[in-house]
Amino acid sequence: MANTPSAKKAARKIARRTAVNTARRSRVRTFLRRVEEAIASGDKNAATEAFRQAEPEMMRASSKGVFHKNTASRKISRLAQRVNKLADA
Repeated sequence: MANTPSAKKAARKIARRTAVNTARRSRVRTFLRRVEEAIASGDKNAATEAFRQAEPEMMRASSKGVFHKNTASRKISRLAQRVNKLADA
């Protein structure tokens, strides 16, 4: 356990930040799951709409430090390709 006042405060801050980041990560995963489900069902309109909602969530999470910027960009790029392929078919 932390002994000094500054270490105790740091532990409190870390706990708060962890809770916020966990919630953000969960929220992003929910949005990504919705896109995946829409792609799996083959519904072009639903996939496009779900992707339109998921993209800003993912970038917001990366800007807050939950995900690395390149990770978010890579995931968005791959999802966009899959949604577009669905739209062509």
